[in-house]
Amino acid sequence: MVLSMENTLSIIKPDGVKKKLIGTILKRFEDRGFEIINVKYVHLTKDEASEFYSMHKEQPFFEDLIGFMTSGPCLPFIIRGEDAILKVREIMGATNPEEAAEGTIRKDFAESIDSNIIHGSDSKESAEREISFFFE
Repeated sequence: MVLSMENTLSIIKPDGVKKKLIGTILKRFEDRGFEIINVKYVHLTKDEASEFYSMHKEQPFFEDLIGFMTSGPCLPFIIRGEDAILKVREIMGATNPEEAAEGTIRKDFAESIDSNIIHGSDSKESAEREISFFFE
């Protein structure tokens, strides 16, 4: 299996910022050999959050997601490393913290499937789109 250097986007969501987990979460990625190459502290507007999560527009949870993501500041950041997209998602854990593996960010810190601390790109295409949304 050939490993490739990749950039991916992750966001510490408003609940993670509120719980003062920024340093703890960034350190988890750095401890696994990833490089944090760009960080931004933002408070998304409703329009920005709606654009970012537009692929979920028809889902019943869309309005709650937008409300949650605009409820406070968040911290988008770019992570670089070997097979970063897949490995970052493994470190984050399953979207539902009750199903997340022990030692993952969501298992350790998230309260629910809705308040799940962190976002991570799920594909190369998503990573490119999401990075350009926040950083270009």
